[in-house]
Amino acid sequence: MSKETKQNNFKFNPWWIYGVIGAIFFAMWISGQSRWVEPQKTTVSKFYEYLDAGQVDKVIVYNKNSAEVFLKPEALKQKVHEKLPKKDLLNNPNLGPHYTLEIGNDEIFQNKLDEALKAKRITTYDYKTSSDFTDLLISLLPIIILVGFWLFMMRRMSGGGAGGGGGQIFNIGRSRAKLFDEKTDVKVTFKDVAGLEGAKEEIQEIVEFLRNPKKYTDLGGKIPKGALLVGPPGTGKTLLAKAVAGEAQVPFFSLSGSDFVEMFVGVGASRVRDLFKQAKEKSPSIIFIDEIDAVGRARGKSNFSGSNDERENTLNQLLTEMDGFGTNTSVIVLAATNRADVLDKALMRAGRFDRQIYVDLPDIRERKQIFEVHLGPLKKVEGLDTDFLAKQTPGFSGADIANVCNEAALIAARHNKTAVDKQDFLDAVDRIVGGLEKKNKIITPDEKRAIAIHEAGHATVSWMLEHAAPLVKVTIVPRGQSLGAAWYLPEERQIVRPNQMLDEMCATMGGRAAEKVVFDTISTGALSDLEKVTKQARAMVTVYGLNDKLGNITYYDSSGQADYNFSKPYSEETAKTIDEEISSIIESQYQRAIKLLEENKDKLEKLADVLIEKEVIFKDDLENIFGKRPFEKEVFE
Repeated sequence: MSKETKQNNFKFNPWWIYGVIGAIFFAMWISGQSRWVEPQKTTVSKFYEYLDAGQVDKVIVYNKNSAEVFLKPEALKQKVHEKLPKKDLLNNPNLGPHYTLEIGNDEIFQNKLDEALKAKRITTYDYKTSSDFTDLLISLLPIIILVGFWLFMMRRMSGGGAGGGGGQIFNIGRSRAKLFDEKTDVKVTFKDVAGLEGAKEEIQEIVEFLRNPKKYTDLGGKIPKGALLVGPPGTGKTLLAKAVAGEAQVPFFSLSGSDFVEMFVGVGASRVRDLFKQAKEKSPSIIFIDEIDAVGRARGKSNFSGSNDERENTLNQLLTEMDGFGTNTSVIVLAATNRADVLDKALMRAGRFDRQIYVDLPDIRERKQIFEVHLGPLKKVEGLDTDFLAKQTPGFSGADIANVCNEAALIAARHNKTAVDKQDFLDAVDRIVGGLEKKNKIITPDEKRAIAIHEAGHATVSWMLEHAAPLVKVTIVPRGQSLGAAWYLPEERQIVRPNQMLDEMCATMGGRAAEKVVFDTISTGALSDLEKVTKQARAMVTVYGLNDKLGNITYYDSSGQADYNFSKPYSEETAKTIDEEISSIIESQYQRAIKLLEENKDKLEKLADVLIEKEVIFKDDLENIFGKRPFEKEVFE
């Protein structure tokens, strides 16, 4: 690094001034102490006794009203002075002053000193005028400490402790965005982002503009002001934004939507102004606001809080800044959110966030690519099948897959393995989806058989239905909050038809139906099943318009406006019809499951017995009991 660079990187810290002032006060206090031993007080009469006995070496008189007495070394050994410390704190001989006293009549005191000096009982004495300046400073020291503490707290509250604001005390309105320099900090490129092919293709145009803006402006085109990344949590929105900065090789300002929010009024708007000012100074550049819904929520919706004015002011300033800077500033705003439905319409209009880029959950091909990225640092066995891992993780986001890889490595280390194998990944998926195994949970034999019948019911019904998800394994080992579980490998469909939904609901009700068929009674173990089928039935009736009685109508509101309405979008009579239809759908599938299980009751009980014996059964065990599934087909081909 050159000398010029070192000088430019030098930053003045205002706390150095406070340190220097404190050191000066400390030095002045030290200079006021002749030794590190406090002299003892004595009276004038006792001093005259020491003086007449020839024990005093010298005397220093201050302002004719007080005096310091220095004793001779041999006098310190006498019994009358045994209470005096012989050494100071630095382990040096105590050279004095040993006593201090208040002088009554200074003339008599001086005459006594003159007599002793003539008789050579004293070596010398001197008169001095002491300054009260040091004492004054020492008395003011507590006040100075309080002022310093107050300044420190103000700097902490204003964010000055983080080094922002150039050392100013009141810099609370400064932006808290973290700047990633394109030459050193931004290392992520599109090669590091597995999957997301559609999103990368859409965002490539932004990269091209930041690399060569003149190519577009020469033709009269206007550069997009912003792009909104929308998608479920963990799909890689933030990573994609960093990759844009890495590909474009421009400064990247990153912050969260909550960084604009502060307890002081007007701070959010001030930080927005400062953020865009910094971005313009370093243009071309990118501003990335993560979780923008923290400040970008629709205005006028939260009327009950009474405290949303500050957030709305921040949003108004953001709208102004995005629409205010010219097209030649080369500043692009990227934002990410999981809740695009709650954002203000003014934020979403053309000219602000010109385009919305949907970052969806990865499909099987993209999951394979994500696995290959996260498997890179792991010590894995040779020939690990990433296609198989991708098939075992339907519906997993990129963050979920990263968690699977990490959990698999931890499981392998727990079993003292030298490499991570296929079984470790399967155990990791089970751990993440179902929770930790609870092998020490006390379950009675009757309960264990009830659980086995319940899980065998799920497995049997799903095996018999064409559109139910293929079974992977069934277990009665408690995991998390569940007493048993059945793992399926659902088909990744883009559209779902009514018969497919009904088959899935029937398979879900198979657990309770099995309890009814075998024990002629039901239990509370079907809570999660009932919750799932109720949501599915309600969606069929009120969202997707798949019910014949209600017809082709939906009460779903994608804009989120319905969340703030007091009234329902349908009448009481329609509400009654909806409830009846939901109940009818669920009950019909429950009866369907009962009929299937009654026809195969012997096989159901045989499967439950195998499950009690092994605790975990797989697809092969079902084939041994039921035979080959008649409508078996390869999934994900």
